[in-house]
Amino acid sequence: MNKVGFFKSIQFKVVLIYTLLILLAMQLIGVYFTDRLEHNSLETFDKSMENQANLLSYNISEAIKEVNQKNTTDQKALINSIQDQLNEVRDMVDVQVIDNNGTILGTTSQDQSIVGKRTTNDQILADLMNSNGYKRQTLYNKDTKTRVMDATIPIKIGGDKQGLLFMEKSLDSVYDNLRGINQILATATGIALLVTAVLGWYLARTITRPLALMKRQALAVSQGDFSRRVMDYEDDEIGQLAQSFNNMTERLQEANATTEAERRKLRSILAFMTDGVVATDYYGHVILMNNRAEQLIRVYRQNALGESVLKILKIEDEYSLEDLYNMKESLILDFSTDFQQLMVRVNFSVVKNEGNNGLIAVLHDVTEQEQIEEERRDFVANVSHELRTPLTTMKSYLEALLDGALDDRALAEKFLGVAQTETDRMIRLVRDLLQLSKLDSRDESIKKERTNFITFFQAIIDRFEFSKTQSIEFIRKLPKRAVYVSIDPDKMTQVIDNVISNAIKYSPEGGSITFRVVTKGQHLVVSIKDEGVGIPEENVSRIFDRFYRVDRARSRKLGGTGLGLAIAKEIVNAHSGDIWAESEWTKGTTISFTLPLSRRGDGV
Repeated sequence: MNKVGFFKSIQFKVVLIYTLLILLAMQLIGVYFTDRLEHNSLETFDKSMENQANLLSYNISEAIKEVNQKNTTDQKALINSIQDQLNEVRDMVDVQVIDNNGTILGTTSQDQSIVGKRTTNDQILADLMNSNGYKRQTLYNKDTKTRVMDATIPIKIGGDKQGLLFMEKSLDSVYDNLRGINQILATATGIALLVTAVLGWYLARTITRPLALMKRQALAVSQGDFSRRVMDYEDDEIGQLAQSFNNMTERLQEANATTEAERRKLRSILAFMTDGVVATDYYGHVILMNNRAEQLIRVYRQNALGESVLKILKIEDEYSLEDLYNMKESLILDFSTDFQQLMVRVNFSVVKNEGNNGLIAVLHDVTEQEQIEEERRDFVANVSHELRTPLTTMKSYLEALLDGALDDRALAEKFLGVAQTETDRMIRLVRDLLQLSKLDSRDESIKKERTNFITFFQAIIDRFEFSKTQSIEFIRKLPKRAVYVSIDPDKMTQVIDNVISNAIKYSPEGGSITFRVVTKGQHLVVSIKDEGVGIPEENVSRIFDRFYRVDRARSRKLGGTGLGLAIAKEIVNAHSGDIWAESEWTKGTTISFTLPLSRRGDGV
């Protein structure tokens, strides 16, 4: 935030306002005071001049009366008597005595030549004719370039008007006094303004300092610092504002802490969700994506932010943004690669935020569900097919028997034998299915016993070697010492029987089957290798799937249900082991499985 300039600050404005107010008040007071002082001074000056005029008029009238009592007609004696009275006058610019004829009888002017001559002053002549009392006026004397006050008063003797007394006095003393007083007032105004500015400065500081602190605190709060507080100076409006600001800061701190906690919770939830979440703005641009979404759609978050959600979901050719806003059903999207199958279900929901809508896309990995659903469909189809084939065969033979083949004993026995064989195959199929169902639901009990696996394995091999009809060599590569494992003998016998049976079925005449047992770490590894036709490489990983056959026709002919290896896998897994196949086309197949060694057993 930029610093406020001095001339724009509240402190300067407060000082300026206070100073202007004081200046205005002093000016108004000065104007009124000067006006009244001038009026009173002129009024006092006027009264003083009137008193002087009355006194001088009286003295002159007495002097004239005295001359007249001497019964002299000497004009010069009269002028001298009047002049004697005028000589006593002080502080006058000019004083003249004029008789009724307008002749000047005396003057205080240095120009005494005007005495005995008729006056030329029109105002004096007018007052001589019309005025019967004291009369004055203020004029500007062009000769002396000063303001003067002229006054006229009749000279009376015994009530008769004998002439006119004219007086002119300078007003410089009055206005000099006024100027002095104005100067004092101006100086006082200047001092008052200076004092006001200083006091206003400190007064403004009491207001602006808390405001400045609040400004700094507001800036700190905007930057996330809630630790600062404004000092409460007084219990006034500013103090209450500071207290309210501190309370607001505390509430903001609490709200921010709550929001931050919720944000951390949301961040943690998004980070560790098993579902992917993608959020967009109104225009469909990605603004948020969690880790799981990155994994599901295989796009880095930094590359996805700002991109269209249609693009990152790879649906821009099938859907528009408006379609997503109106979509109620979920989408199943295929993000599979050559190395991994991945199916994702996407649900879209609209987020409304004060008129600025957006989208939330929730991504859920449904690969396993889709695989289970596909396996279920395949399972139903395979069971239906496996049951339909023997049922169709039995139906055909039974129809043939009903059509007359029953009369031919040899043919009837053959047909019934085929029906019995197919019935046995269906029974085996149903039995294997029931066993698989129990293994899947963990209802099949595993009764483990501590068993010497070498002796156990030798007995099974001996049984098969004794009952085999082909010319197949059994090669045994087994340890000489006992190796103990914890197994269910019946279930493990079923596993080994199935693997050896398959090896014998697919081994050529004159071939061999190799039996090997070794220990690796804490596990026993059992291998059974034949020299049959083998399994194509692309099919090796699928031979443990239910109903899977490499050669369906041959397997069915040999009496297999396609469930033997699937059951074997479930039993081995129930023993905490693992089973796998290794094969090369035309060179035979090796089936291997592991079993945990018994803790009390002896290693090999």
